[in-house]
Amino acid sequence: MNVDQYQNFYFVGIGGIGMSALARYFQASGKTVLGYDRTPTKLTTALLLEGVEISFEDIVDAGFETIHKASTLVIYTPAIKQLGILNYFQENGFTILKRAEVLGLITRETNCLAVAGTHGKTTTSSLIAHLCKEAGLPFSCFLGGIAENFKSNFLFNGNEYSVVEADEYDRSFLKLSPDWAVITSTDADHLDIYGDRETIEEGFRQFGALVPDNDHLFVRKGIDIGRTGKSYAVNEPADYYSDNLRMDRDRIYFDFHTPTEVVKDFVWEIPGIHNVENATAAIALLHSLGVDFNTLKSAIASFKGIKRRYTKHFFESGRIYIDDYAHHPTELDAVIGSIRTFYPTKKLLVVFQPHLFSRTRDFADDFARSLENSDELMLLDIYPAREIQENFPGITSYWLADKVQAKAKEVSSLEAALEKIKEKEFDILLTVGAGNIDTLYDPIVAWLSQTEDVNV
Repeated sequence: MNVDQYQNFYFVGIGGIGMSALARYFQASGKTVLGYDRTPTKLTTALLLEGVEISFEDIVDAGFETIHKASTLVIYTPAIKQLGILNYFQENGFTILKRAEVLGLITRETNCLAVAGTHGKTTTSSLIAHLCKEAGLPFSCFLGGIAENFKSNFLFNGNEYSVVEADEYDRSFLKLSPDWAVITSTDADHLDIYGDRETIEEGFRQFGALVPDNDHLFVRKGIDIGRTGKSYAVNEPADYYSDNLRMDRDRIYFDFHTPTEVVKDFVWEIPGIHNVENATAAIALLHSLGVDFNTLKSAIASFKGIKRRYTKHFFESGRIYIDDYAHHPTELDAVIGSIRTFYPTKKLLVVFQPHLFSRTRDFADDFARSLENSDELMLLDIYPAREIQENFPGITSYWLADKVQAKAKEVSSLEAALEKIKEKEFDILLTVGAGNIDTLYDPIVAWLSQTEDVNV
């Protein structure tokens, strides 16, 4: 099957970060793009401005009769369970594919650079895309976040290479055809899909087996994927590794080792040792593509990161505001640990929105341990996404809060959170989570910007 045979593309759930990147790809290819989503978001607003037609009502009206079946491909996200619009397409014989299947078809026609992992894949894939652009490689990228350098989750700069975030949810990454790949981590997650740690690790082994050449597979040292690849690490020997980390203000300097040489003094502005690991993987992969180190050093230094990945503002009042997408205990440890490393004496207020009842239940004790590293904690109500609360009796933010050993803690609705935050004493405010907590970002910046701020 070739997606180029279709002129029209209808996206069911178009506002998702992965779906919107695909929509932008077909829009950039001169196709007609339409879609549905439940609620307007910043992403859907941007798509509307780009000329994509979007409906926010699950209503099948006379307009659907004008959609030509033979020339239309319907693409949906597995997060969608029941929907009248999707039922209409199914009942009327339209060709319907999951997002991962369509992305898989695209990767078959390109040299695919795929990044998999329960943590780190968005930063690593976005950095690889940035390095490709700075190196002048012809590529398109499909990202799971908004890259600050592109101001988008998609960029079309040719079609010889594709840079893809390989999503493990619903085993989507097994639909891809990776020619090069990075595996950053295989921690337990998405247990609603995989059931246990062993099964998710087996999923990553299956993904690693898709890469045809051992020299094109880069795996974080310590991860067993059942085959030989190139290892990478920070502060420990590996096939590729970085060490001699030095901090100067908010910049990190490090040296990069290949099997045959050492390249000194890379400069990196994204905080956290885990992000130096991500940079190490990206440098190793691009070097394997033949990109010289002078180009890579310059490109690494100019990378601005991802929206909602440690997005930081300084204010004249001395306060700091950080917003992050972390929604797993390991990710919380990383972002809170970075804050504690850079600002060990400052009072930290954490506002966390748990994502999914199942994830909250499965990792409750680990969440509690991570959140205890805050000076004060505000837990928002659990964001359900695709789940129904009735299926998880007793799993609430109050239940999670009881597990957190901290004196200063409370539970709040999203709607009441801003006014409560305004009453708090803090040096650093961290808002964190993968749901709709991002709607607090602009109001918080506006409130704290009563004096001039500098965005870093």
